[in-house]
Amino acid sequence: MAGSFGTLLRSLRHAAKLTIEELSHASGVSVRAIGDMERGASRGPQRRTVEALADALRLGDEQRAALSEASRAGRPRPAEAPVAGACELPRGVGDFTGRTRELLVLDRLAARATGSALPHRTDGPAHDGTTTGPGGRRDADGGDGPGDPDGPGIRADSDDTVAVAGHPADEAASRGTGAGTGAGASTSAGTGAIAGTGAGAGGGRGAAVVVAVCGAAGIGKTALAVQAAGRLAPAFPDGRLYLDLRGMDAVPVPPSTALSVLLKALGMPDRRIPADEEERAGQYRALLRERRCLIILDNAANEAQVRPLLPAEGPGMTIVTSRRPLAGLEGVHRIPLAHLAADESATLLRAIVGDRRAAADPDGLAQVARLCGNLPLALRIAGNRLQSRPAWTPGQLAARLGDEGRRVESLAAGDLSVATAFALSYRQLSPQARRSFRRLTLAAGPGFGAPLTAVLAELGPFAAEDALEELVDLGLLQSPHAGRYRFHDLVRLFARARLAEEEPIEAHREARRRMDDWLLEVATVAGRWFEPGYGAPPPGWSSLVELGSRQAAEDWLRLEDQAWLAALRQAARRGEHARVVEVAEAMHWFSDLWMHWGHWPEVFELSCAAARALGEPVLEAVHLNYLSWAQTYCLARFEEAEATALRAMRLAGEAGDVRQQGWSLTYATWALWHLDDPARKETALGYARQAAAYLLEAGDTEGYAHAALSVASSLHRLGRVEESLEHNLHMITRLGDPAFGGDQELITQALGAALDGAGADYLALGRWQEAADHYTRALERMRTRPIGRSMAVSLIGLGKALARLGRVEEARAAFQDAVELYESAGDGVRAARTRRQRDEAITGTRTAR
Repeated sequence: MAGSFGTLLRSLRHAAKLTIEELSHASGVSVRAIGDMERGASRGPQRRTVEALADALRLGDEQRAALSEASRAGRPRPAEAPVAGACELPRGVGDFTGRTRELLVLDRLAARATGSALPHRTDGPAHDGTTTGPGGRRDADGGDGPGDPDGPGIRADSDDTVAVAGHPADEAASRGTGAGTGAGASTSAGTGAIAGTGAGAGGGRGAAVVVAVCGAAGIGKTALAVQAAGRLAPAFPDGRLYLDLRGMDAVPVPPSTALSVLLKALGMPDRRIPADEEERAGQYRALLRERRCLIILDNAANEAQVRPLLPAEGPGMTIVTSRRPLAGLEGVHRIPLAHLAADESATLLRAIVGDRRAAADPDGLAQVARLCGNLPLALRIAGNRLQSRPAWTPGQLAARLGDEGRRVESLAAGDLSVATAFALSYRQLSPQARRSFRRLTLAAGPGFGAPLTAVLAELGPFAAEDALEELVDLGLLQSPHAGRYRFHDLVRLFARARLAEEEPIEAHREARRRMDDWLLEVATVAGRWFEPGYGAPPPGWSSLVELGSRQAAEDWLRLEDQAWLAALRQAARRGEHARVVEVAEAMHWFSDLWMHWGHWPEVFELSCAAARALGEPVLEAVHLNYLSWAQTYCLARFEEAEATALRAMRLAGEAGDVRQQGWSLTYATWALWHLDDPARKETALGYARQAAAYLLEAGDTEGYAHAALSVASSLHRLGRVEESLEHNLHMITRLGDPAFGGDQELITQALGAALDGAGADYLALGRWQEAADHYTRALERMRTRPIGRSMAVSLIGLGKALARLGRVEEARAAFQDAVELYESAGDGVRAARTRRQRDEAITGTRTAR
């Protein structure tokens, strides 16, 4: 829960009617830093930061004083510090980290810091043997644990370390405590590039190099830092210091205590160490001005803890590790750690269990790596379990890990435990973030956003965003794209266990039901954007999602497809038949735009069953027709699609519904078009003619237009092109007459189909210019209600006609537009076929299939 400073800052910002982004712009303090303050992740920012915020908020003297006092109260006090003790660099972290690129980046940064070239190397163990083999006792993220029970540890790893007289504190400016004038330098570990000069442009008295290594629990932050310390020993002859800041403890090491320990390790007698924190920081920076030291500040809690410990200048390098991103630190190089690649995971396991056992069961080893989620800590534990049980094969361990309910518990060996590592982060969360963390395991699909979080955790939208960012900061969620979040597999299992243990089953069910109801409501409103007669949401409708345009509705339906589909399945299981039918009906028109989604057959099977359960035969006929469409265009099961449509026709006939009889025969016609048997195509022509008669009788103008055009298309498929052309030209005239009636948008769509049909007829007759003209006119109409598949077909026809006319570049462009439409729909097969058609039309040669 946010502390008093965060609560006060948020209330002052709201009173000033400023967003976080606006306050950031006005104050120069980063958006992430302000968010951390308001959430309570940063409870005691520095004086200059508070002053910058107060100026931007235009606070009076009383409010300014209150904000300053809240900031001071939020800073940890030395009296709360655990007693410092000394220890060596962590042992047993392991020589292999799988971080070759990151190690090379650290090599280059060390060269920049010291102003000297390092021996060229790409990997290798520590120089001085301070780390042991991969089977050692300490975890792959050693500094993230609760720390040595005797207090924060430090070692001066060089006999040459000597005491240096301190300098006044004001001679060294504090790093990253200003109002914020830029993001500072950053390092991309993926490319090894070093950007900017603010964090060390060379050796000597330049700015000291500071590196922030951030990532989730168990990701290997400590392992990387310690291995780098071993590799870089020759570059830092004046000492290598390691300090566990205990960032996950209830009371992390205060900066004042950390400075005291560091000063002692650098040779300063107790009597020379001042009581004031700023004076200690000044002495520390003065000592490092001329020394080539490597400092590892492991397991940092937040920026406020780290800032006083960062040197201002000198030939040294400081590596800070933290589960939090430490985004408020400026002028630092950042190395965010991701999970290992599959081959790196296999290498780590092989290093632990030995080449012989790995070679005997490579598939089992790969399965273990996958079940460990390529998380270094989990991999090391799994490897240790195999190492300590010679009779086990990797496949046997994989079978044990295959039980999701026991997987996290199984990843424990001795004092190493994945669950313990995750629990340390979990305990740091606010109550809102904990509740969000637990309940988000109820969400289906690969990701989620703030709106769904707000519904599940019963939070406001801004509070939900805060909770999600808090989870990201502690590595319990990943954020692959702005506004989207996801679990790592092992973290999801841990969160699921927390949900089962900490909340009653009734709370789970209530949260799931609330989520499902919300998802299906939004899905229905979004789907109706594409249904004639609906369009935009009704006046007064509001939700956590903005659906102000057709594009916004489509984006939401695609983005949250797995979530609303899972909710639809749940509604069907609960017997909510009317709700299932309502959602499927809302999706009917949208399905044309996303034909290759892959789940439309299931959606309409569920709605058919729901309509049947409701005892409404006409409604069942409607949804059987939708299912027939899905069987034709999504599954390519044409005879089954015909049978489904005819079943719908029988139900409609028994109910005396002529309109649905006509639609059923139209769907049956579409199914038979795809069969090669000429007799079946003749049957399709008969279906289409009867469908047109039924729909004309029923007064369904739009339905009649579809059926009449299906007559023309059936004639074309039978090779009766002249008859087809005559029929299409007749329909073009009728549909262009305002007296024809009907929904104008749908009639325009039908006119586009008639023009496309005439274009195909002219193309078959070798009348290239007329074909091109009609395809062009068809595309103009189709763009009023774009359906990618239909437009792609017209573009292909246009491309063929233009190629015949010698307009090669225009033809190429038409084919390319068709390819892009298919690719955007995820239809790679038709995209490849279109490329072949392009080559045949333009060059007359066939490309390899």
